[in-house]
Amino acid sequence: MTEKKTESCSFTGHRQIESGHKPSIDGLTLRAVEYAYSRGVRKFYTGGALGFDTVAARAVILFRMTNPDCELHLILPCADQSVRWRNEDKEAYEHILSMANSVICLSDEYTPECMKARNAELVKRADMLIAYASRERSGAGQTVRMAQRKGIPVYNLFASCGKESAQGEN
Repeated sequence: MTEKKTESCSFTGHRQIESGHKPSIDGLTLRAVEYAYSRGVRKFYTGGALGFDTVAARAVILFRMTNPDCELHLILPCADQSVRWRNEDKEAYEHILSMANSVICLSDEYTPECMKARNAELVKRADMLIAYASRERSGAGQTVRMAQRKGIPVYNLFASCGKESAQGEN
């Protein structure tokens, strides 16, 4: 039996990055992108939300500067997802949108189903999933469970962030 080729990676994670994880999350996510690339991934998918989605998109954009064959694709739950965001978050979001290879919007406006549809689409497109998830009862937790049910490898960075922060303090 041949191993399935790894061509795509999706990201899922919480909107809030724990304060103790902020010093290490960017570097850890960039290393996860490097690892995925070494496994054959060239297409990266994220949901375009605040928090970990933004961290992941920025990591792919940075990595793509020296690896132009990488692609960043955004799977947005709805066109108006940023309507209530702070101006500085909207500016970062607009930059990420402008740097993406493609943007797929699943709904014109927010509906109770659009977030779950976005999560399902991220899993559908993934050969591997990189997560920042600590809570089972969350959208990120839901996405991790969907991926696990499909047999998709999940690399959860959450626990590693705390270890990286503690190591950096010594």
